[in-house]
Amino acid sequence: MTNKNVHIVPHEEGWAVKREGGERASSVHSTKTEATEAGRKTAKAEKVELVIHNKDGKISDKDSYGNDPNPPKDKKH
Repeated sequence: MTNKNVHIVPHEEGWAVKREGGERASSVHSTKTEATEAGRKTAKAEKVELVIHNKDGKISDKDSYGNDPNPPKDKKH
């Protein structure tokens, strides 16, 4: 098990699931939704954070599936 967060980033073929600090994508998907679903499964299994980026590379959302000492109070997920 690694402790590297999972990122959803724009890719030349659509969207990619990529490990923090990794050079290559774990998987590539045609839509952001598909990539987010795949990344969420990985983040939950490894108890790390899922970081979702916009097309411009800026972070649009984060979800923590690990041992978050200060969990958010939102009811989004």
